[in-house]
Amino acid sequence: MDVSLAQFVAQVVSNPILAVTVLLTLGVIFVNGWTDAPNAIATAVTTRSINIRPAIIMSAVFNFLGVLLMTMINSSVASTISNMVDFGADTQMALVALCAALFSIVVYSVGASIFGIPTSESHSLIAGLTGAALAVQGGLDGVNGQEWIKVIYGLVLSLALGFALGWGICKALTIICANMDRRRTNKAFKYAQIFGAAAMSFMHGAQDGQKFIGVLLLGVAFCNGQPDLVNAAIPIWLMMLCSITMGVGTSVGGEKIIKSVGMDMVKLETFQGFSADLAGAVCILLSTLTGIPVSTTHTKTSAIMGVGAVKRLSAINFSVVKDMMLTWVFTFPGCGLISFVMAKVFMMVF
Repeated sequence: MDVSLAQFVAQVVSNPILAVTVLLTLGVIFVNGWTDAPNAIATAVTTRSINIRPAIIMSAVFNFLGVLLMTMINSSVASTISNMVDFGADTQMALVALCAALFSIVVYSVGASIFGIPTSESHSLIAGLTGAALAVQGGLDGVNGQEWIKVIYGLVLSLALGFALGWGICKALTIICANMDRRRTNKAFKYAQIFGAAAMSFMHGAQDGQKFIGVLLLGVAFCNGQPDLVNAAIPIWLMMLCSITMGVGTSVGGEKIIKSVGMDMVKLETFQGFSADLAGAVCILLSTLTGIPVSTTHTKTSAIMGVGAVKRLSAINFSVVKDMMLTWVFTFPGCGLISFVMAKVFMMVF
């Protein structure tokens, strides 16, 4: 399937359900840039390496570049998302169910962001798609187990590898810089952390941008009567559309989330913030190259906990960690159930 921009616009104008699907997808991408992307710059802001407004602008730019460049190099995450569920042979009903899934994601994500709680847009997306597919197929036939298991791999990878890399990098820097002039190292790590925040923003765009590109392509395929994305090519204009939308969402801000992730969990110095950013970026890069969907929030939070553990375990505010973990645990059943119910309602209405 190869879709030109002119063909896409014509389909959106002529098919109201596809138009709603596209608007909802762009809405979810915007919300992702607004609520999830601030995790990438949280530590750099809270260690005062960069002010919040320049940090948000920088993050928006690198989110844009991450979506655009990494999708051109390796689009395996987009393929994983689109192949994770099976909406059945009735592509009209599949498109309606996809609308319901996206609607439920927006409702769930905005509700959580109002309270300043970091949400996992990745898990919201996966839960929403899964709930809708189960509603359409009436059972587990709507889930591709071989692809869905990558979600579990991603959960383990983001938690275990994020923590281990955060601890390892921070421990190594502590040993290397033990006898160095503290003022000089602080100045160097201030700039290093800006680089780390840019790298995290780039990888956030690379990972999450591909997920939503896969959803948009799935909607176009359903509109064309295709139940899957076999031999689908990702056009440049679609990469641009997703990356611009995410960049605009990031520019809106996310001060509550920056405070929750960067300050409330553990107090960080500049070299520790750099360690967390570098660990998170490396973990997300490995996941993206292997086609495993991971959560930026999961990865960054785990890396920060690993860094905090170098000091001492008591340096971590476990009440904040507990709140975040509960949020993640509720995402799959919560968003999945909303999506299941909304899919049933949408299919009856349309």
